[in-house]
Amino acid sequence: MEFPERGDVDHLVDPQPLPEFARVRYDPPVETLADPVAAARDELARLPLDDVPDGGTVAVGVGSRGIHRIDDVAAAVVAALAERGFDPVVVPAMGSHGGATPDGQREVLESLGVTEASVGAPIDARMDATKLDTVAVGDTDFPVHFSDAALDADAVLVVNRVKAHTNFSGDIESGLAKMTVVGLGKQRGAKSFHSTAIAEGYVETLAAALEVIESAVPLLGGLAIVENFEEEIAHLEGVPAGSFFDREPELLERAYDEMATLPVEDIDLLVVDELGKEISGAGMDTNVIGRYRVLNAPDPETPDIDLIYARGLTEATKGNGNGIGLADLTRQAAIDQLDLRKTYANALTSGSLAKSKLPVVAPDDEFALRTALSALGGYDPDSVRIVWIRNTEELRDLRVSAAVVDDLPVAASVRARETLGFEDGTAAFSER
Repeated sequence: MEFPERGDVDHLVDPQPLPEFARVRYDPPVETLADPVAAARDELARLPLDDVPDGGTVAVGVGSRGIHRIDDVAAAVVAALAERGFDPVVVPAMGSHGGATPDGQREVLESLGVTEASVGAPIDARMDATKLDTVAVGDTDFPVHFSDAALDADAVLVVNRVKAHTNFSGDIESGLAKMTVVGLGKQRGAKSFHSTAIAEGYVETLAAALEVIESAVPLLGGLAIVENFEEEIAHLEGVPAGSFFDREPELLERAYDEMATLPVEDIDLLVVDELGKEISGAGMDTNVIGRYRVLNAPDPETPDIDLIYARGLTEATKGNGNGIGLADLTRQAAIDQLDLRKTYANALTSGSLAKSKLPVVAPDDEFALRTALSALGGYDPDSVRIVWIRNTEELRDLRVSAAVVDDLPVAASVRARETLGFEDGTAAFSER
């Protein structure tokens, strides 16, 4: 598909005067766990390792999100299991990510620093999954699948972050339960889960599937990670199987308290330099931008953002542009980065089709901003509220238009004033 070049559209939208911008440092207080590696080793003691036969194989489920020091934590878990005389194996617990292929899932793990060499254990990335049972969730029959690589082990544990989900809100969102059900369900399990969850509710579907898995699989439990505003580990806790629905609500509440958010809630235009799967399952954290775009799930109440311009993809996402549909505008440079096979594998499995729709494609930054400002209606450079961020994970350093400065919280400080300029249609100051 060919999108219009600059000469094709330049006459359609008049140039707009741009506001002055301020470079801002947003520094809310945080707590950081001093030694996550030691904590991971210690918290394994909470799991029933005595139930594993001597020399038994333990499948360690590791997912595809950009969790702080996930490579170090995974390596610590593997080493501790090996020291106990077990035979650990890493199993990618990421549903359909990586294009729903073994090589793709290995590639995703490698982008997170998780390789056989770095963790000291083999990685079994088979996509095969066995149907354990079919259960009724509301009016829907839900086939529950589970990874063959994990089923082949004598015991299973998962390592994952507990955080706000990108599609729904509830007592249980992203965490150990979801990784066990969806991540280790591989593509088939993830697909059947999302189809059922959209119709019957995410928490209800998780609960039904987890009950099946716990009765059929030697699940030890998991290590739950909570991150702070800086996306660093604030808390790490071992949670035995059977306790996920007891512990995760409290951990989720802490995650919400620690969650990175924008410093203001009323925004005309949010500019995002990059989106990617390692940043959020939705490419951009939907709780940061206030958009779920999922059937039967209302968007978050805050923040209130009129337009979003997404400029590109991260290198680590390897072309998976799931989440680009959350933006209203993008540019040709982002389209050139897209791998639609990976993007569609994600969208078709999750059922969140809107996240993979293409927004309006501008030839460059200047025309994208011109278009966005015009589309706001009644544009005034002195009052327009623009926030410019690298991505929805890194929210400490950002830029805001002059009209936003007076509304910044105490934890945010202005470091410099800047005037936006362009070089060959690209925003010159966007380089960090």
